[in-house]
Amino acid sequence: MILKTFGWSFAVTALGLVAAAFYGGWTGFGVVAILSILEISLSFDNAVVNAGILKKMSAFWQKIFLTIGILIAVFGMRLVFPVVIVAVSAKIGPIDAVDLALNNKDRYQELVTDAHPSIAAFGGMFLLMIFLDFIFEDRDIKWLGWLERPLSKLGKVDMLSVCVALIVLMISAMTFATNAHQHGGAHVDKAQTVLISGIAGLITYMIVGGLSGYFEGKLEEEEEREHEAEEEAARTGRKKPAIVLAGQAAFFMFLYLEVLDASFSFDGVIGAFAVTNDIVLMALGLGIGAMYVRSLTVYLVRQGTLDDYVYLEHGAHYAIGALAAILLITIQYEIHEVITGLVGVVLIGWSFWSSVRRNKALAAAEGKASGSDEKTEVSSGV
Repeated sequence: MILKTFGWSFAVTALGLVAAAFYGGWTGFGVVAILSILEISLSFDNAVVNAGILKKMSAFWQKIFLTIGILIAVFGMRLVFPVVIVAVSAKIGPIDAVDLALNNKDRYQELVTDAHPSIAAFGGMFLLMIFLDFIFEDRDIKWLGWLERPLSKLGKVDMLSVCVALIVLMISAMTFATNAHQHGGAHVDKAQTVLISGIAGLITYMIVGGLSGYFEGKLEEEEEREHEAEEEAARTGRKKPAIVLAGQAAFFMFLYLEVLDASFSFDGVIGAFAVTNDIVLMALGLGIGAMYVRSLTVYLVRQGTLDDYVYLEHGAHYAIGALAAILLITIQYEIHEVITGLVGVVLIGWSFWSSVRRNKALAAAEGKASGSDEKTEVSSGV
């Protein structure tokens, strides 16, 4: 099971590290290894959230997620995205941006760092909306009940998550503008860029989330119809009709997963510049990490881990909320990527430990109940 799910990840790791050694010697080898670990630690919460969506999809779409999806993740976000950032921020062509990345690495890093506020605003707002929509929803299973119960009641107010997100964005933009003005006003004009980027992140979330929710509902309807068709086929002996809409629904959920992965990748791509400004080593390291995140997602689905450890999804969404806050804070202040990675790992580890404790408590309660039932049967027999 491990080899079947993680086989491609192991192969890509070996090839990536060998390529890094040929390209940059032992230094390149070490940089790629560090970047791989960085990407996995920063994106573990991504795997948990993805698993919650992917488990609703067929084995075919799970394979698409691991093949075509990984090409989009590696080449789109880990290689093309940094180049696009430079091209847009420096107002140069993509080819010139690639040339800059390969031949003038210091200037390339400077341009990416300069574009960070708008990137952080877009990614931070997208992730913040994911967290808010989760925390404001009334759920049967609650992890931090003292917090989730009152928030689920507040969630009955229409569009509350959007209002909260916009308030957070306004505070972030105003703080950025105020601090920039106090330090000479060099970046005051970027406050408007932060505001526009954040609104773009919010709109992107609402579009992809709305499409995903619509087609997810269609998928559930078609699954119900498919079940009825199977029962009808069993009674009549006729072949059941093919389902088309389920494929459409799965396709749009696949697109939703890709947008999620892109948003989760913002911190990894930006954090990678703290390790290296070499675009080749960056693509190798982050690409290896992305493969493990994809494999881990499928592993969680096939093992039914989310069903066994019910608080994992809660921990992942709290980690998303923390990451959103960190991204928005980094619009103005620098936060080390180690802290970013540790926050996600600690929250998910805590939720896993809580799930284990819950399972043990339930098992103990069931054991006591069955023991009392046996005593009752024995006493009745006597």
